[in-house]
Amino acid sequence: MRTLILLLLIACTACTTCTTAAPQAQQAQQAPQSDTLARIRALAGTPGCSSDAQCHSLPLGARACGGPESYLVWSSASTSQAEIQALGERYKEERRAANAASRRVSTCQFLMDPGAVCRAGTCQPGSGGLPEAR
Repeated sequence: MRTLILLLLIACTACTTCTTAAPQAQQAQQAPQSDTLARIRALAGTPGCSSDAQCHSLPLGARACGGPESYLVWSSASTSQAEIQALGERYKEERRAANAASRRVSTCQFLMDPGAVCRAGTCQPGSGGLPEAR
């Protein structure tokens, strides 16, 4: 038991002593990422819809431990699928590169895709395939 606790403390110490890049390098890396994310959000706009089939979720970014950082709801009624997916892939690669360059760590919690549904003429996050609470 003591060995396990000691190993956990060493692992925590290693995570908190990771070095980070210089502030100028971080700003230079964040500018293109912010620009790509801003372009994705502008492209998605207000995701209007008339049916659930028009609503989709786009994984955004990349956690250091793997998987997306979040999901963005968008509508195929007003947004080009090819364009938004290409920008999403570009943003994911930018985040992966930034994570590697800064030796960033993250939680290894898996974020389920919530999906998307049409409610009151607007695409909204769904329940992620989970049964609805009654």
